[in-house]
Amino acid sequence: MSARARDAVRQRIVDRRYAQGVRLVEREVAEELGMSRVPVREALRSLVAEGLLELLPHSGVRVRTLARADVVHLYEVWEPLAVQASRLAARAAAGDPDRLAALEMTLDQAERAAAKDEDALEVAAHTAFHEGVVALSGNPLLARTMEQLSWQLQLLFGLREEPAHMRAQHAEMFRRIAAGDEEAAAAATLLHVRDSRAVAMRSLFGDA
Repeated sequence: MSARARDAVRQRIVDRRYAQGVRLVEREVAEELGMSRVPVREALRSLVAEGLLELLPHSGVRVRTLARADVVHLYEVWEPLAVQASRLAARAAAGDPDRLAALEMTLDQAERAAAKDEDALEVAAHTAFHEGVVALSGNPLLARTMEQLSWQLQLLFGLREEPAHMRAQHAEMFRRIAAGDEEAAAAATLLHVRDSRAVAMRSLFGDA
């Protein structure tokens, strides 16, 4: 039950039904989810550990507001991990055609969502693409490390704009990975992550 509560609250944060800075009252969340307060309390604690919620002194929790420093720190950690994941995925691609096909499917999902202006589904597809690259890398330690960032990244993706060239960059990353070109895949990923950072800083903080 606590896992179900955690997943439900997490999804509400990511799709912005619970906006940044909003205080979450344990009793109200439990009523909304149709659960007792015990699993909800455990879920909220887990989401504090994930970085999606933050503790308030003597008054529960609130949805974390991403400050400029938070975004900078997130990209500083994500960049080298994403680049290495693409490099390893390119190395493993020839031996894992099923995961390669699944990765390509996320590109199609993002294009369909964008065509229908379904922002939440597009963000989910973009996140799934990056998770697919990590899965294809075949490195369980990298996967566990990236899992700690995944929901913070999805929250960030949902707050920023999603320009079309980001989908084109994903497609280029996929081509390089599918071709087994490790360094080209790494270079394409580095360009994408740095461009993603620029888009996020412009969308959230008005940077030029």
